[in-house]
Amino acid sequence: MAMQPNTSSSGREREFEFSDADFDGLRTLVKQLAGISLSETKRELVYSRVSRRLRALGLASFAQYRELLAGGDEQEMVEFCNALTTNLTSFFREAHHFEYLRERLLLPRMADSAASRRIRIWSSACSTGEEPYSIAMTVCEALPDWRKWDIRILATDLDSEVLARAKAGVYAADRVRGMDPRRLAQFFAPQGGAQGGGQAAQYRVSPDIAGMITFKQLNLMHPLPMPGPLDAIFCRNVVIYFDKDTQRELFARIARLQRPGDLLFIGHSESLFKVSDDYALVGKTVYRRK
Repeated sequence: MAMQPNTSSSGREREFEFSDADFDGLRTLVKQLAGISLSETKRELVYSRVSRRLRALGLASFAQYRELLAGGDEQEMVEFCNALTTNLTSFFREAHHFEYLRERLLLPRMADSAASRRIRIWSSACSTGEEPYSIAMTVCEALPDWRKWDIRILATDLDSEVLARAKAGVYAADRVRGMDPRRLAQFFAPQGGAQGGGQAAQYRVSPDIAGMITFKQLNLMHPLPMPGPLDAIFCRNVVIYFDKDTQRELFARIARLQRPGDLLFIGHSESLFKVSDDYALVGKTVYRRK
C-alpha cells in the first residue's frame, strides 16, 4: 500500500504534509544551489531538517516554504542550504593527511634553503573550523620559524552558521577531548570552568594559529575566486554529496589552481577514479597534481 504524503516511513503522522512534489522540488533546488544530490533514501532527512525552518518562520506547509524560496528570498536560500548541510568534523580527523602534509610538503620545503617560503593551503569545506586549525597547528609544529614565512590558509564553507563558529575559534571541552595535552596547552587557552589544571568549560584557539587563517563563505558550485597556485587543497567529505558530472566539473576547476606536484586531500570514502585525470594517487586518499 502506498505511503500517504503526511506519514513518515515509520508510519507516524507528520506535523506537516510532505508530498512527492515537495520532496522533489526541494532536492532539485539544493542540487541547483549547492550541487548536493539527494536520493530517495534522504526523504526523511529532508523532512526533519527543513521542517525546522517551517517552525522558525511560522509556516503551515512545505508548499508555503517552497513558494518563499521560489520568490527569491536570498537569506532563506542560505538557511535552506545550511539546514541540509552535514557538518561532521573533528581535530586531526584522518590524521594521516596531516602527517603527509608535514612529511611531504612542510619538512622538505624547510630543508631546501632555495625553496620558496610562500605556502598557500585551502580548506574547502572547513565546517566549524577543526580542519583549518589542525592544518595551522601542523604548520607550527613542522616549521619552528614559521613566522618568517609567508603562510596563508584559506578556510571556506557554504554554511554561514558553522563558518561563524569556526571564525570565533571557541570549542567546548568535549571537542578537544583526546587531543595531545601538549598541543592543547600550546595552541588553546582555557575559557571559564576549572582553572589551574582542571578541565575548562571551553577552549579558545590561540591568536598565533588563528592569524594564519582567513575564513570566507564559498559555494563550490560558483566560480572559485582564489588566484592560486595552492600548495595543498583539503577537499574532504564534500563530493560524496555530488553526482559524477558535478565532481568532474569541480575537480577540473580545482586542478587549475595547482601546479604539478601540489597536493590534494580527499575524504576516506571518496575517490578520483573516473572523475579526474589531472591527479595521481600517492597515498591513502592523497593525490598529487600531474
